[in-house]
Amino acid sequence: MKVLKFGIPKGSLEKATMGLFEKSGWKINVNSRSYFPDINDPSLDLTICRAQEMSRYIENGTLDAGLTGKDWIEENQSDVAVVDELVYSKASQSPARWVLAVPADSDLRSLEDLRGKKISTELVNFTRRYFLERKIDVQVEFSWGATEGKVVSGLADAIVEVTETGSTIKAHGLKIIHELMTSCTQLIANRESYRDDWKREKIAQIALLLKGALRAENLVGLKMNVPEAKIKEVIRLLPSLNAPTVASLYDMPWFSVETVVDTGLVRDLIPRLMKAGAEGIIEYPLNKVI
Repeated sequence: MKVLKFGIPKGSLEKATMGLFEKSGWKINVNSRSYFPDINDPSLDLTICRAQEMSRYIENGTLDAGLTGKDWIEENQSDVAVVDELVYSKASQSPARWVLAVPADSDLRSLEDLRGKKISTELVNFTRRYFLERKIDVQVEFSWGATEGKVVSGLADAIVEVTETGSTIKAHGLKIIHELMTSCTQLIANRESYRDDWKREKIAQIALLLKGALRAENLVGLKMNVPEAKIKEVIRLLPSLNAPTVASLYDMPWFSVETVVDTGLVRDLIPRLMKAGAEGIIEYPLNKVI
């Protein structure tokens, strides 16, 4: 049997990734002491590894495909095939941003102001290239963690750090003065593996289902009964991916109406539907929307 060796990112994205796979129809059993989870698909062989290292393992063929951030592909300058982009994280569906931050009371306001200064970051190679391309001489040092504290303690003049909202950076008494890159999770593949017809089709299946699960996270299904006299009024209230599904109820002047709507609209929409004449409204979660 053919097997696809697939990498799951360890750390902040691990739980979200496992959840997406489960919504997509795969059941994963993770032993806390193992980096090789069991999955109910004999054609998939999973390995958990750090997102920072994923692209290197895929480039050298240790893994056929996997999920990692665009930032770490850029950092490692890995020669891999980017199959698709998946916008998700541990906390929100927002791309991560790598930003340049300095103390809130600092006079440093631009990239040029960093000339001759020391920058602390985990994204060392990318940061060096970024400033080199702009002909700005800076000293870039690797940070093992707690990067925000390097500026506060005087160990660095600035940091390049990843953020989504910027709230953590602000809470540490820093301000963002420049954005270097936005990064989403990307599904990548070893180039040789991707030339294999079976492996390419399997990777495409994973991409399709994971994206369907992601799309479903912000949507719910609504189902309701509506009297014939009120159907046009109710339909006018309903947003939909396409048109809502409408079916006649047996031997009654009523219709069954079903649609998919954004979760942010539901709390205001349901009272309006009831006022318009809808009854027996059911809201249900969705696993995938494809």
